[in-house]
Amino acid sequence: MNNHGKSKKKAVYFLFSLPALILFSALYVFPMFRGLYFSFTDWNGLAKKFSFIGLDNYIQAFTNGRVLNSMAFTVKYTILLVICVLTLALALALIVTYALHQRVKTFFRSMFFSPVVLSLITVGLIFNEIFYRIIPQLGQMIGSEILSKNILGNPKTVIFGILIVNIWQGVGIPFVMLLAGLQNVPYELYEAATIDGAGPARTFTRITIPFLMPVINVSFVLTLKNGLTVFEYIQAMTDGGPARASEAVGYLIYKVAFWENKMSYAMAVSVVLLIVISLVSLAQLRISSRFEAGQL
Repeated sequence: MNNHGKSKKKAVYFLFSLPALILFSALYVFPMFRGLYFSFTDWNGLAKKFSFIGLDNYIQAFTNGRVLNSMAFTVKYTILLVICVLTLALALALIVTYALHQRVKTFFRSMFFSPVVLSLITVGLIFNEIFYRIIPQLGQMIGSEILSKNILGNPKTVIFGILIVNIWQGVGIPFVMLLAGLQNVPYELYEAATIDGAGPARTFTRITIPFLMPVINVSFVLTLKNGLTVFEYIQAMTDGGPARASEAVGYLIYKVAFWENKMSYAMAVSVVLLIVISLVSLAQLRISSRFEAGQL
């Protein structure tokens, strides 16, 4: 193919990608930079006039007790979510792949993935009723003091109530991804490891995990994002309570922007959250890439 043909082919590719590029720029890139600009102002989201105030919103974000408490809750929630979801998804993927009969594998795949297709708000409302009515009544029937109390009504336990719901619904996608990743691990390597006398633990850490690391990376980033931006469950189950004990950063941004009319301040907190997600994701990808197959 001559240079003219290659140029024509590239032009065709560019024209086909142009609508997506325009939509992406208009709906994501432009609003992101627009929001970054407003984070340096005192705009309330409604007024036509506003003033440039520099880093005041960012300084307030890092010194405000409410924001710091929200950050602490979000970090704790995200760490627990990532550990629980990835561990459970990997365990389920290993069980379905190696411990179940072929005839029932499809059933369990569908069963573990089915919660993913449900609305987050709907799931939150359903579990809110379960925690508020069903479990306390069950606890009273069996005489259990722990179960008799609503887990969402205690500032010390509310995080675990939201976490249970998120794990139940959030494990499906990492499970399916890890399940697919296990199919790509060469069986010959397991045979060679058995011949060499490697035990199950060494085989798992030296063969299975390195080949699954690319999938684990993607699952980690997705789960990390879900944890740091948790919103729907909190809105449906606790409204940030009790006593703002479950007010995650994402919900705080929503409340500050649309209920308290501090749009520029909310945008500053959003920028901080974006930076945190980006830095943690990049660090994790950089560290975990050393453990991929071929890097050990």
